[in-house]
Amino acid sequence: MEERLVSFTLFGQKFSFYSDAPGNEVEGAIAILREELEGTDLAARSTVPSSTMLVLGCLRIAARLVKVDNEYKTFQSSQGQSIAQLIDKVSESID
Repeated sequence: MEERLVSFTLFGQKFSFYSDAPGNEVEGAIAILREELEGTDLAARSTVPSSTMLVLGCLRIAARLVKVDNEYKTFQSSQGQSIAQLIDKVSESID
């Protein structure tokens, strides 16, 4: 996919970057960032620089990603164990 300029406004500032990701993925990422930052205390927004707010928002998103990744690894492990148990049961019944 060809790179294109993506622009959005947050905290009254315009941000632009180039991306070759599909539009729905870019819009989804921006929406997640907005969602994370909307949950932040409005009073803090006026005293904390927007760059700091963006970094904190990204850190919150990264923390969610780590949590989901750990949950997925746990899920994979439990599914692997379940599959192994089923294979053992089928093998026993065949013998």
